[in-house]
Amino acid sequence: MFQWLKELLRKIKKRPVRWFLIATVAMVCFIIGLVGAIFGYAYTLGPPPLTNQQNTVYYSASGDVIGEEHGLESRYWVELEDIDPKLVQATVMTEDQRFYDHNGFDYKRIVGAAIKDIKAMAMVEGASTITQQYARNLYLSHDKTWKRKLKEALYTIRLEMFYDKDKILEGYLNTIYYGHGAYGAEAASRYFFDSSSSNLSWANAALIAGIPKGPSYYSPFHNFENAKKRQEQILTNLANKGVITEEEKTAAINQKLALTEPKDRTVKTVAPYFQDVVFNELQQILDEDMESIRSGGYQVYTTLNVEDQKQFEKTVKETIDPSSEIQVGAIAMDPKTGAITSLIGGKNYKTSQFNRAVQAKRMPGSTFKPFLYYAALENGYTATTPLMSKPTNFQLADGKVYQPSNYNGYYADKPITLAQALALSDNIYAVKTNLYLDPKTLVNTAHRFGIDSELPAVPSLALGTASVSVEEMVSGYSMIANGGSSVEAHTIKKITDLKGNIIYEREKEKGKKVLDTKSTFILSNLMTGMFDESLNGYMRVTGASIADDLSRTYAGKSGTTQSDNWMIGFSPDLVTGVWTGYDNNQDIELVQEHHYAKDIWAAFMEAAHRDHPPSFFNAPDGVVGAYVDPVSGELATPYCEQHRLMYFEEGEEPTSYCSLHKPKDAKKEDEKQEPEKNDKDSKNGLFDWIPFGGD
Repeated sequence: MFQWLKELLRKIKKRPVRWFLIATVAMVCFIIGLVGAIFGYAYTLGPPPLTNQQNTVYYSASGDVIGEEHGLESRYWVELEDIDPKLVQATVMTEDQRFYDHNGFDYKRIVGAAIKDIKAMAMVEGASTITQQYARNLYLSHDKTWKRKLKEALYTIRLEMFYDKDKILEGYLNTIYYGHGAYGAEAASRYFFDSSSSNLSWANAALIAGIPKGPSYYSPFHNFENAKKRQEQILTNLANKGVITEEEKTAAINQKLALTEPKDRTVKTVAPYFQDVVFNELQQILDEDMESIRSGGYQVYTTLNVEDQKQFEKTVKETIDPSSEIQVGAIAMDPKTGAITSLIGGKNYKTSQFNRAVQAKRMPGSTFKPFLYYAALENGYTATTPLMSKPTNFQLADGKVYQPSNYNGYYADKPITLAQALALSDNIYAVKTNLYLDPKTLVNTAHRFGIDSELPAVPSLALGTASVSVEEMVSGYSMIANGGSSVEAHTIKKITDLKGNIIYEREKEKGKKVLDTKSTFILSNLMTGMFDESLNGYMRVTGASIADDLSRTYAGKSGTTQSDNWMIGFSPDLVTGVWTGYDNNQDIELVQEHHYAKDIWAAFMEAAHRDHPPSFFNAPDGVVGAYVDPVSGELATPYCEQHRLMYFEEGEEPTSYCSLHKPKDAKKEDEKQEPEKNDKDSKNGLFDWIPFGGD
């Protein structure tokens, strides 16, 4: 050959032509050598395994596996001959029509796709064969880099070199992702139709064949119209190619799809609602599509405390009457970091995957009041600031009259302190405070607490009439518990690839200081009052029904609307929020259902803290404590029936001693010497001069 080339070059007189020929021959030899080297290298590597070992695995906070995005429960390897030929043909004709004719690369399709991409000046069409897709799903990530593409080509060559076409197609059909945690044709057939992949109609086969292009977008459970439209496109293509007749196509298009009922579908078993939140967070962190994440081989280290999660689920099950349709949403969070340690999205994941802890937005009722009272503490209020508690008509700026009411129509009919107003959940006190501060102040304050939902600047916002999520509320309370630092609710601590290389690790730095440390501590102390019956007044404190069940100090607030019940509370180490109500917003009428949120919260918090030493809310510098008479708001004396340790910013603590409770002889002497005073005049609250409107 070289002698022939030498003679040819001698005959060519023009030097440029001679050099062009030499370069061409050299390039051809280089390409032949490179291809030979690649194939030789592929041969030395041997046959790659045909099963996918790159499951994305979730780990609990203690390192235990809690779930896999594609596990044995949703994978069933079946021989190609046991898969219905209809599904095999529909898949091949949809994904790779020349599968049996190429060697792993469809060059004609590659050129056609390249031309379309050039015309569109964008990536509008792919040209991956079934072998290439199989190689990518088995061994590679889905990032669009040249390194990944070269590896994909190498795996494609190895698959084609060592396995026949039927074996490659069998592997592809057993590993491709069909959505909802189902990998492979058999898992998909069982999940979508409760049927084996060996016995499918053309209608069912075409629907399944269309899903891998976009497992979420073409899911008949998520987007039935999209799935149906793609099914019809596939059936039309099969008819055009002569695989089925026009009559078979029409019959398949008109066939009613007997999709499985929700209760029959495979579901996750360990903290399923939590795992859904993890997956959504994964998508945000990795910025990849669902299919790429599920087959990416990621190791995801989560914040889940498995024991707490089990206890949470057990508590819900034991508390709520199984015959009741009332639902529950709950979150437990580490207030220092924002880590979600356990989560309940509903009573039964199998019957409803809607996550009421993060997706639902409901009115929080009086659990919204701590945000108001934080603003009040920043604007001159103290624990003993008195306001009148009685039926009140509030004349608003637009001329309208707003008349809130207390629970069951109970009122003190005299001034009460902030400490007592919070413990008894007095609505009149809250609305007066909101109007005094200006409702816009409450909106801005709530946003500082991380409440992102839309909040109207109206008087009733003080009573929790806006719609928020459990996640928002628990995050907000975490800022009270941690002394005023921002928190970001999260479920993922770290992500590694299959080899253990860290892809993502959450920073351990403390959140930005947003709130005043002294005010948050004082508020925390005030919120312990809901369990302290020394603050009983015209009614018992709102936490009295569960106070005897608690073995340590907690701060908290309950909330009630006609259709919602809330209980949110915390220790220095854990914040837990529980919501109960009906999905359709119907009124809660049964007495026992009004207690579910508190009962679940109390039982769970006690169980979660059982093996932990007591922790305390420590007063920061600049805060002083004083024993105060809860009724008068003055320093307690030995003659006061009740007293409570309350905290104040230094210089704001009361200095006078209680004038309401005296020795009996002193009272008689006062009655002789002092003229009788009108109760209304003598006991007006500090801020009752503000023009809130007439009675």
